Amino acid sequence: MIKHIGVVGAGQMGNGIAHVCAVAGYAVTLVDVNQEAIDRGLKTLGGNLDRQVAKNIITADQRAAAVGRIKTSLDYAAFKDCDLVIEASPENEALKREIYKKLCPNLKADALVASNTSSISITRLAAMTDRPAKFIGMHFMNPVPVMKLVEIIRGIATSEETFKEIRDLTVKLGKSAAVAEDFPAFIVNRILLPMINEAVYTLYEGVGNVESIDTAMKLGANHPMGPLELADFIGLDTCLAVMHVLYDGLADSKYRPCPLLVKYVEAGWLGRKTKRGFYDYNGEKPVPTR
Repeated sequence: MIKHIGVVGAGQMGNGIAHVCAVAGYAVTLVDVNQEAIDRGLKTLGGNLDRQVAKNIITADQRAAAVGRIKTSLDYAAFKDCDLVIEASPENEALKREIYKKLCPNLKADALVASNTSSISITRLAAMTDRPAKFIGMHFMNPVPVMKLVEIIRGIATSEETFKEIRDLTVKLGKSAAVAEDFPAFIVNRILLPMINEAVYTLYEGVGNVESIDTAMKLGANHPMGPLELADFIGLDTCLAVMHVLYDGLADSKYRPCPLLVKYVEAGWLGRKTKRGFYDYNGEKPVPTR
């Protein structure tokens, strides 16, 4: 039975995963490479908990209890008592490989490992560990405290017992599960990212400017957020990484990343997190950059 959950990475996804696990009553150990990353993650987590208290989603007492369940560390040895560790590092396979190399020797023999990857093969990631049968994909949506879906992805070696444990945990976290096969980008990003990439092509080819493309999709397709605004929210580097996984994994030209998306990433214009992407976020109100 899962009682203690570890999270690798205190970034955008990791602090959200720690948040929902702690609110659901689990002991949480959050590990990152430096104290600055931990502090940033805890600040975001605290702000999100405050928002939930203000909206009467949780009480002030529940907030305090959740914070009390979270411990942090810079050392993977802190995971020694965890029943499950969820890796929530950036969408970079080489980085994940290094993490598993350090992580696995610090885990108890029956601990499960889940990856929050949004696109990379679970079978391939599992093969980098010492426990492929206890490895699974658990892809949370961003922002984690708000979004109800978790994609669950079995690798070829994932055991039925591991799958059932993670599916049950997903329900206990107040989420709904969508089971996906282990194909590049799974379900959500297989559909969502090519749409975003096509929106960038629409901009690149001059069919419309940033504002007109986002307005068209919000008012014409009833999307809550335009595709370019959404790309900035996700992070253009993450969008590009997923498109590369699709293009490399499926060898279909329809998944070719738009050159303009590549150019923005090369410029370091990654969206909200760098305060510039398809919009400039330095002022009071986002301003289109194209």
